[in-house]
Amino acid sequence: MHLLPLPARRFAAWCAVILLAAGVGYVGIRLCAELRTAVTPVLLALLGTALLRPLFRRLVEVGVPRSVSAGVTCVAVVAVVGGAVYIVVAALIDSGDQIVAALRSAARGIAEHFGAAGTSLDDLASNAKELLTKFGGTAASNVISGVSVVGESIAMAVLALLLVFFFLRDSHRAIGALRSVAPRGTGDTLEAMARRAFRAVEGFMRGTTFIAFIDAVCITVGLLVLDVPGAVGLGALVFVGAYIPYLGAFLSGAVAVLVALADRGFVIALWALGVVLAVQVLEGHVLQPMIQSRTVQMHPAVVMVAITAGASVAGILGMLLAVPVTAAAFGVLHELRTRHGAPAEGSPNS
Repeated sequence: MHLLPLPARRFAAWCAVILLAAGVGYVGIRLCAELRTAVTPVLLALLGTALLRPLFRRLVEVGVPRSVSAGVTCVAVVAVVGGAVYIVVAALIDSGDQIVAALRSAARGIAEHFGAAGTSLDDLASNAKELLTKFGGTAASNVISGVSVVGESIAMAVLALLLVFFFLRDSHRAIGALRSVAPRGTGDTLEAMARRAFRAVEGFMRGTTFIAFIDAVCITVGLLVLDVPGAVGLGALVFVGAYIPYLGAFLSGAVAVLVALADRGFVIALWALGVVLAVQVLEGHVLQPMIQSRTVQMHPAVVMVAITAGASVAGILGMLLAVPVTAAAFGVLHELRTRHGAPAEGSPNS
């Protein structure tokens, strides 16, 4: 004879499941934090593989050997990323003084109107050049302090690139390897979950990169037309910030408007704000639904919580990885719900 009614037993069972899942998740996060030097390259390599797989697949389809295709893809990535980083960093360095001067002018104007409440903005402006060069990632501008941090970063970047090569070259063996470690009778389910998660990450990376490029180009052109100083550098910030949904676009757009306000006046700042808002509306109502229609759709509240959690675990890197990891998790849950969900009403089994 049960001492508790059925609803209470079900509630207790769900609590036990939630606590168990939370405990496993916490232990997993702690392990990832302790082994971040190895875990971070793997996650970055998976994101890179998801983004580059179409190019690799195209080379294989035209008859290029898999090893050569993977090598060519990695070399192309190094060339493109290296060139892009050089352009972005050069633009940030060249326009950094203008941006800092504009931010300081805006901070002084705000401080004159709001008194002590605006003085903190002047501190932010005084450190803006350092923040921009750090974000650009150049050691020549005192980006990284300490030889150990530089060595660790280089080692992780090289490891991530090598893992991208192996992930691309041996991608056709991944399913077989996954099935070999799956418990008996779960191979099909595990394969379907892996495919769904990878498709979600692949769609997110490709869609976000394309959207970030369009956002950066549109805002850069708008700022150039308005003759706002440092337009190329601000466009670079928009491109990088687009990988952090909502928050990145807000911060980079706010910096652009502040620079326009300080250097070109209130009217031009309003025009810059209009450009930023127009691009965000275009992204939210046209680009996102059209480009990322095949990815896992997540509510904005879920995205913000994921970004906050990622920032608390791994800072900026956690913010960048939080959304694709969450998209993969949602893909797995969707696959499980599709396979093991309750039958629809009116079906023969209901």
